[in-house]
Formats: sequence, C-alpha cells, structure tokens
Amino acid sequence: MKTPRILRVALYVYGVLVIVWLYIPLVSVTFASISKARYLTFPIKRYSTAWYAKAVESDTVRDIVSTSLKVAIIVTIISMIVGFFGALAFARYQWRYRRIFQKLILLPIFFPQTVLGLALLMWFNSVGIIPTWKTAVVAHLVWISPIATLIIAIRAYSFDHSLEEAARDMGASTWTVMREITLPLLMPGIVSAGLFAFLLSWGNFPLSLFTTGADSTLPEWLYAKMVSGYSPLVPTVGVISILSSFCIVLIAVVVMWGMRLTRKARS
Repeated sequence: MKTPRILRVALYVYGVLVIVWLYIPLVSVTFASISKARYLTFPIKRYSTAWYAKAVESDTVRDIVSTSLKVAIIVTIISMIVGFFGALAFARYQWRYRRIFQKLILLPIFFPQTVLGLALLMWFNSVGIIPTWKTAVVAHLVWISPIATLIIAIRAYSFDHSLEEAARDMGASTWTVMREITLPLLMPGIVSAGLFAFLLSWGNFPLSLFTTGADSTLPEWLYAKMVSGYSPLVPTVGVISILSSFCIVLIAVVVMWGMRLTRKARS
C-alpha cells in the first residue's frame, strides 16, 4: 500500500523539526564560542576565533583532555573484551546459571549514576584506595561493560549457530572456530559496543565527579567553569569535544564500511 503524499510530507517535516530541536543547543554553543563578548547575546556584535587558539594552547585543557582520553580508551578496550565474552555467556551458550547471569548483569545499568558513583567512592575509601583517574576507569566499567555486553549479545542472538557446528564437524579447533567464525560474525556488534563505550565514558559526569579524586575529566572541568569562572573558553572546548565525537563516529562508520566491502570481496 502506497503512503499518501501528504502523510510523507508530514513525516518529513516532523523529522526535520525533531532534528532542529535536538541541535539548537549545539548551534547556540557554537555561537557562544565565536563571540568576542564574555557572555552570549543576540545579535552577536563582534566575532572572534581567538578562543579556539587559546583552547589549543592551554595546558589545563590539554591535561583534562588527556585524562579523559586515557579513561575513555581504557574503558573502551576492556568493555569490548568483557562484552564479547559476556555476550557469549549471555546469548550463545546454555549453562546452569545463565538466567541469573542475565539478570545480574543488567543491575548496574538501572542504578542512578550518582548513587553508583557514591557507592563506589565509599567502597574505595573503605579499602584504602585513593581516588584517581584509574578509579574512574573502574567506575565507568561497572556501568558501561553491561551496556557493551547487551549490544554484542543482540548480534550474538542473530547469527546462525550452525556455522560453528559445521566448522567443528570439519575438524576445526575451538580457537579456530572463535577466530574464523564467531569473531568476524560478532565484529559489527563489537565495534558498535566500543563506539558506545567510548562516547559514554568520554561524556560521563556523575561517575567521574565521585571517583576521579584530584584528577579532572572534561565534563567535570566544563561544569566547574560554568559554576564559577565562566569564559567563552568553555563553549569553545565544548564545540571541539562535539566535533571530536563526530569524527570518531565517522571513523567507525568508515571502518565498518571497509570491513563489509572486504567480506564481500572475499566471498
């Protein structure tokens, strides 16, 4: 049945309005970053890109970006590994405590992040661990690893398990089946989980606030500057962070596209 023209137009208009509504705050931040005035006013009377040069030259900005990158990269790598094997236990194999595992792994996701962060901070203090960016990695993993597991598990539910059985019937070892069958089939889910893990860790504020100690991540620094000591450097760093996230997503899409073309060429 063909969709009426007026309905299609209405859906297009609705989609455009939703996108505009979502991106208006980002546009406002961009305008604030190029305004020469201390606070954003419309219309902007004087434009300047000097704050972008100051952001690049600032040692403080470099330090907080370096800390955020270290946390996000480590969380991404560990989440992909934990999520891969967790997804196999979650969706691929039948074992005695599988249902209990499926329920327990969901619990951290439903805890409010502020409560989870406070609980982890109290636990670190009780065992004598001084909070640093390394403890923030642990805190992020508690929340993000289950999400990565669920993302990869969706892929694990969808692929044909008879391919693994056929490889075993032909004499392939467990490692060979894992390397040649399971891992390539789950790779789109693994890449997606890694992308989600990086972005969720990069922009996480509640867990970082409680567990970084003397160190500071980018969201913490932005919040502190908004509360006291605001300058156009804040929206400037925010815009750079958004553009960096967009570039990461674009790179992931290109990698996935390249992997798909490679698989087609081999087949």
